[in-house]
Amino acid sequence: MNYWLMKSEPDVFGIEHLKKMLNQTEHWDGVRNYQARNMMRDDMKIGDQVLFYHSNCDEPGVVGIMEVVKEGYVDFTAFDPEQHYYDPKSDPDKPRWYMVDVKYVRDLARNISLKELKTHADGALADCPLVRKGNRLSIMPLSKDQWDFILGLE
Repeated sequence: MNYWLMKSEPDVFGIEHLKKMLNQTEHWDGVRNYQARNMMRDDMKIGDQVLFYHSNCDEPGVVGIMEVVKEGYVDFTAFDPEQHYYDPKSDPDKPRWYMVDVKYVRDLARNISLKELKTHADGALADCPLVRKGNRLSIMPLSKDQWDFILGLE
């Protein structure tokens, strides 16, 4: 099993949105970074556990847990001009973008803020991409130890 952290802006698609979806499951679309795309396409597997992270908000942080329930497949929103994540350079014959389906597991007891996580950047989270300066990826892998440490802060 792999462990991940996936970021989303709560006003665009937050954990409350996911909880309201049919079967509390939704595709994670709109990723337009090749490194993050490769992780979804090649590395995410059914059963992988994911921390849901709210970004670009008053208090960014980890708010819940999701599970990957469908492995990487073509992000169809890239081909539809009516979609927010439309990419006119995308070609259905050579798809550029991929997504996975995730299912809500649970809310955390509290928001574990980025500020709090950064206080552990020289210790348990030293190798965690989230607390590294300049990290902009919306999807990142976590080690089992990082996963356990973050949830231990709950």
